[in-house]
Amino acid sequence: MEALAEKTITKTHEGKYLTFVLGAEEYGIEILKVREIIGIMDITSVPQTPDYMKGVINLRGKVIPVIDLRLKFSMTEQEHTQETCTIVVEVNDSLIGIIVDTVSEVVDVGGEEIEDTPQLGQGIDTDFITGLGKVKGKIIILLDIEKVMSTEELEMVEEMTGN
Repeated sequence: MEALAEKTITKTHEGKYLTFVLGAEEYGIEILKVREIIGIMDITSVPQTPDYMKGVINLRGKVIPVIDLRLKFSMTEQEHTQETCTIVVEVNDSLIGIIVDTVSEVVDVGGEEIEDTPQLGQGIDTDFITGLGKVKGKIIILLDIEKVMSTEELEMVEEMTGN
């Protein structure tokens, strides 16, 4: 009975994922959460926000907060290149831009290709990882973009955008 419950959990995460690269790792987010992919735009910084919160952009008249996912994941900041993109995602009815090194492709991940997130020990939060996808001989870290952002961060986003 327990094995059956595990299979059901994995099946719910199968589907299409937009994959992108941060450093040496490849990540994926559900394509249904992605609104668009844009190049790096001028970002207006907002005082008194965490360093990974880069500021806001004006996208066709909408103010959208932008976070640098490298900094959010405690990686070193890198110079932006022509490959650097902002993925605009929808999180709890708000649009947020996430800066990534490069966008790869859209992949179809079947339930049988998804492994549960390994337990990495006490004090290491992996709740924002829905699983590990094994696609084309690579491992893709599948993110739950809504859990990447904490409740406090989402409240900050809402204040910044006036939603």
